[in-house]
Amino acid sequence: MASLDGKVALITGAASGIGKAIAELYAKEGAAVAIADINQQAADAAAAEITAAGGKAIGVVMDVTDEAAVNAGTEKVVAAFGRLDILISNAGVQIINPIEQFAFSDWKKMLAIHLDGAFLTTKAALQHMYKGDQGGIVIYMGSVHSHEASKLKSAYVTAKHGLLGLARALAKEGAPHNVRSHVICPGFVRTPLVEKQIPEQAKELGISEDQVIKNVMLKDTVDGVFTTVEDIAQTALYLATFPSAALTGQSFVVSHGWYMQ
Repeated sequence: MASLDGKVALITGAASGIGKAIAELYAKEGAAVAIADINQQAADAAAAEITAAGGKAIGVVMDVTDEAAVNAGTEKVVAAFGRLDILISNAGVQIINPIEQFAFSDWKKMLAIHLDGAFLTTKAALQHMYKGDQGGIVIYMGSVHSHEASKLKSAYVTAKHGLLGLARALAKEGAPHNVRSHVICPGFVRTPLVEKQIPEQAKELGISEDQVIKNVMLKDTVDGVFTTVEDIAQTALYLATFPSAALTGQSFVVSHGWYMQ
């Protein structure tokens, strides 16, 4: 029997990168997965890959900053699979600039996607997890930047710090309803989001792209190695299958020793 047999997971930003890796692993472990993404075509394509491999999946279009869209997408998942057991709030973007040059519109966009999106998807999921104290697991995709700061990333650092507070509040509020929460805090994972940052940081810092990788992104790791999407997916599986509330309201740093709690 697979470890997630009978469970239903909604994963935002799951058409690529970390979210897709989690969705694929969850499906292999028996979960029915909803691939939520702002791009309907990409969501459907990712779901089709899982279905072709023998898993259960649907694509759901979802702008996590739009409450109506979040509610409608969540209801679609429950209508398709009958329940909702796991929410992975993973959708995110990156915009880098020094604080004095950071456009207020970009600041609001970053907080809307990372924090408003986490709040709205949590609120929608709890409508189902709280029924009959069914319970569930909510996992937020934080970052080492939930604990540390870096230059040029003021909005991202602020948003990722905020997820710790939301997860801790949910751990206390959700406990009577058997809902647990966590924040996974990856180091640098070589996703398209990180690939995009390499030339941007090279330009802003006046160094080569190789120097960005070696001297900025990986300099504080113990082995100079990027964290992988598989590392994060395995962590998400562990948290989704942990048997009790001994673990709740916690952050788990997966970073090759970049940050040690």
